[in-house]
Amino acid sequence: MFIGNNFSRSHQWQFDGGVCVPASASHQIVPLPYSNPENVDPEEAFVATLSSCHMMAFLTVASKKKYVVESYIDHAMGVLEQGETGKFSITEVTLRPDIRFSGSRLPSAVELQKMHNVAHQNCFIANSVNTRINIEI
Repeated sequence: MFIGNNFSRSHQWQFDGGVCVPASASHQIVPLPYSNPENVDPEEAFVATLSSCHMMAFLTVASKKKYVVESYIDHAMGVLEQGETGKFSITEVTLRPDIRFSGSRLPSAVELQKMHNVAHQNCFIANSVNTRINIEI
């Protein structure tokens, strides 16, 4: 029942492949018991989506250049701010990929930056949002 503001924000995202993800408003925005801190909130999912898209684009670029990527871990962070109009938005996302390469060919710092730039340009999600996206290598 949805009466006033006293209703649970817990719900599920169901995807085409059958995966169900428990979701909720952030407990930092909607107090307990009306949110569930164990569930994924839309804001952290947004940051994860940008991170995932960049990773897949980057791995495609690295593969085409014949680099061997052993691991890719991102410690992405988002900034939620209130704008001049009083509305909140995720204004900035910083991706912090930690990438480990192996093999006889390793990218230089300059080449790594170029690869990230191409990956960013090819990320469908990054191309779809107004959020500033920073990539810290």
